[in-house]
Amino acid sequence: MSKVAESILEKVEHDHSSGISSADLLSFFEAQQIRFGEATLRKWVQLGLLPRSVRVGRKGKHQGSKGKYPVRVVRQILRVKDLMEKNITIEDIQKQILFARGDIEELETALEKVFASFDRNIERRSSTDPAAALPGLRLVKADIARARALADDLLVRLEKLEERLTSEPDTGRENQVAAS
Repeated sequence: MSKVAESILEKVEHDHSSGISSADLLSFFEAQQIRFGEATLRKWVQLGLLPRSVRVGRKGKHQGSKGKYPVRVVRQILRVKDLMEKNITIEDIQKQILFARGDIEELETALEKVFASFDRNIERRSSTDPAAALPGLRLVKADIARARALADDLLVRLEKLEERLTSEPDTGRENQVAAS
């Protein structure tokens, strides 16, 4: 990602670790002086270049919900823009980005379900008899925290691997054209 310093990307990822709204996403790119508008965001989501937002409920009565994108969408947008600047077609970008993106997102969703199930089970056990379950529960909570950290690390590593594999255009087609 050539246009945004790694430290800025890490800061936005930290600040929006629970997800980023479309307004915050567009504001981020505007602050970086990178052209990226709402229409482009919608189009890229429709084309499958970016994940769909997830509706997140707001605290308080009758507050409704707000759409949030996973914060990794910032890097994905930059990657797509980089590929487009190299004159790679949308179709080729779709093939490159989508080859593993869906599977990684499925894995992330599955892991979130597993950890949510663990959390519900711990909450249920804690509420039934907090004094009796406390010593063993602390160990389980610590194990779950370590497992979460490993899962997060796995997802980051898979995304970086996918990014490395898609950062360079597939030269197979270019070689075929040159050979003819």
